[in-house]
Amino acid sequence: MIEIHNDIETIARDWASAELRGDVVELAAILSEDFVGVGPLGFLLTKPDWLARHQSGDLTYEALGLDDMTVRDYEGAAILIGRQLQSGAYRGNRVDASFRTTLVFVQQEGRWRLAGSHLSPIGQPPAFARNERTSPTATRAELSDARRHSPDGP
Repeated sequence: MIEIHNDIETIARDWASAELRGDVVELAAILSEDFVGVGPLGFLLTKPDWLARHQSGDLTYEALGLDDMTVRDYEGAAILIGRQLQSGAYRGNRVDASFRTTLVFVQQEGRWRLAGSHLSPIGQPPAFARNERTSPTATRAELSDARRHSPDGP
């Protein structure tokens, strides 16, 4: 199980690195043929749509990274939830953001491929729900630590 988790995290980092460089060849190899990406505003991008943003030069990044990753694996599939931090531009408009991301990997032809991506902006919870447990920028480790030290307990 640990080996699969490490493999998925490695592929996710390879994907993020290819995104940062705009490496269409590597991205095409990582994405499954039926890949669908869900953007932060709910729009859908197929594999050709995803790659076209880089081929055209419309999307460029100065920085793009993943952290706070957890992986759950299933028979032939794995889900990674993490935090994506990016700085870049799309058609000249800034796209600097922090997202919670869900990446879905499937095993095809003996290797892991990215079949889906979903981005959700990290924002503030509504005022009635705010406390140290709902910090939008806190990592899972920080939240776990806060729960252990909370007077309410875990």
